[in-house]
Amino acid sequence: QVQLVESGGGVVQPGGSLRLSCAASGFTLGYYAIGWFRQAPGKEREGVSCIGSLSNTYYADSVKGRFTISRDNAKNTVYLQMNSLKPEDTAVYYCATVLVVAGCRPDDYWGQGTQVTVSS
Repeated sequence: QVQLVESGGGVVQPGGSLRLSCAASGFTLGYYAIGWFRQAPGKEREGVSCIGSLSNTYYADSVKGRFTISRDNAKNTVYLQMNSLKPEDTAVYYCATVLVVAGCRPDDYWGQGTQVTVSS
């Protein structure tokens, strides 16, 4: 059974950092592109960052220079390091399998999401 489980969300002050993890089970994550998406209340879901099987990456303009995506295929896990967090980064963050890395076009498998709140 394919499963993606996110962890690492929480409450952080502006300027702080968090690292999200996306652990995969039921498939070999190294063969797949994986992405991080987020959805804030009242807003559409957006692709934040994606990473291909060859570690090619994509970042949304809003997070470039602040977020870093990486993968550890031995641990079947993808990470999203988020630095210099802003209140507008507040959202539920999801990981998902990805069809196309450029632009983060999602595929069928999604995690349950983890809440990130940036507030003073």
